Amino acid sequence: MLGASRRCARRVPLRSLVHRQTLSVAWAPLQQAPAPTRSRASSSSSSTPQRESLDDELTRLAGYGQTSVSLKATLDTGLGLLLTPADTASAGLTTRQRTLIQIATFLRRELPVRLARRVVELQQLPEGLHAMPSVKRVCEWYEQSFVDIRRSQMPVDVASEQAFHDLLFTIYDRHAPTLVTMARGVHELRQKMIATHGADFEFGDVTQIHEFLDKFYMSRIGIRILIGQYLELHREDQLEGYVGLINRHTSPADVFGQAAEDAKYLCERAHGDAPEVVLQGRTDLTFSYIPSHLYYCMFELLKNSLRATCEHHGVNSAMPVVKVIIADGENNEDVVIKISDEGGGIPRSHMPRIWSYLFTTAKPAFGGDSESFSSLGDHSTDTPLAGLGYGLPISRSYARYFGGDLNLMSMEGYGTDAFLHLPRLGNRDEPLH
Repeated sequence: MLGASRRCARRVPLRSLVHRQTLSVAWAPLQQAPAPTRSRASSSSSSTPQRESLDDELTRLAGYGQTSVSLKATLDTGLGLLLTPADTASAGLTTRQRTLIQIATFLRRELPVRLARRVVELQQLPEGLHAMPSVKRVCEWYEQSFVDIRRSQMPVDVASEQAFHDLLFTIYDRHAPTLVTMARGVHELRQKMIATHGADFEFGDVTQIHEFLDKFYMSRIGIRILIGQYLELHREDQLEGYVGLINRHTSPADVFGQAAEDAKYLCERAHGDAPEVVLQGRTDLTFSYIPSHLYYCMFELLKNSLRATCEHHGVNSAMPVVKVIIADGENNEDVVIKISDEGGGIPRSHMPRIWSYLFTTAKPAFGGDSESFSSLGDHSTDTPLAGLGYGLPISRSYARYFGGDLNLMSMEGYGTDAFLHLPRLGNRDEPLH
């Protein structure tokens, strides 16, 4: 069963990329914001040029403006539809080569700005979160990636573009465990604050940390999409229908099958059994989307529903099925997926906190030999069933990234309905922070 689950996860690689806010400026040169006010040693009376320190460089680039992208623009760029006359005039290059150079050139300018912003934010976290060992590790990854890209050659031909691809492949792999590592850092702070303030300390009420994590994780999705799309476009063995991370014929029914299999495997591993999951509605629907975003959302929601059903009814009794309904129509603004369970619902007093990265109803996954979790990526089936505390808020971030949403309605004592909204047109811009 484990082998099957892992094969399912691989069939939907982490395919998530954003795209341009305005098609005409999709890969336009980065516009610099005014230099940060932080002073540098260059004010010295010496006229000898001084080398900019890493801290100063990070601060300076963090002050630059980011370039927003959208799903449609990402798709058009991957198809080579946004090549400029200067790009098409490149002698001896195929359309694919020109497209890759165009995207690589944009990333060489854009990524340092996004990475610098994250480093500066990580260094200024409230409540001592910046000093936690796991958070320091994440900050070091972002600093190293910033330095690597800034030192790299501008990709202007096939050879330099290939070298840039190899660098981004390493960076993409380096940041794979960021979600789990940051969750561990939050857990480290939780333990420290409880030790300081006592067992009754309400860690979930520290709103500043939640607000930072919400912005940080949303930004991380954007960075993973930008790099992931480029890396996937570089592959010559793209699956039919794919343009980088985007599948122009994404089937919610197919993604459901993979997510349900993996979620049931984790539930059976944790509880010894799992409820049945049934699919209804528009099982024939396909639309342009990033399958891994949809997979992550469905996987997390199904994990919650299966666990709640097992715990509410008990695995030794007859458990009600979990229902998944796909709704769509020709004039619908969104594709809507409903996941409905009879797992006992959520107390009304808990509803405002279910979207918090600091709140979970499950036993925390950290403790003992938890170092192994740091090597796992976002969608690994080897992660614990629950307890990391970011499943629901991250799922909502994935849904909102391209203009969708995720909402929950609960009846305490009965069950919960989750509504996943996904925009059909893909023309919404990414939210930048």
